[in-house]
Amino acid sequence: MTLTNDNGVDREMTAKELAAYKAVNDEAIAQQTADEAAQAATAAAKKSAYKKLAALGLTADEIAAL
Repeated sequence: MTLTNDNGVDREMTAKELAAYKAVNDEAIAQQTADEAAQAATAAAKKSAYKKLAALGLTADEIAAL
C-alpha cells in the first residue's frame, strides 16, 4: 500500500501513479549509483596521479601546487 497526499487527504496511489513513482525512483537510484562510481573513479585517478608524480621525485608540496 503506497499512499500519496492529494490536497491534504491521504489516499492510495493508482496503478499509473505507482508505476510513474517507481520509474522515477529507479532512475534516481541508477543516477546515484553512477555518481558514486564516477566519484570513486576520480578518487582512484587522483591517487594514481599522485603516486606517479611522487615517483618522478616531486614533493607533496610540489604536487599540491599543480
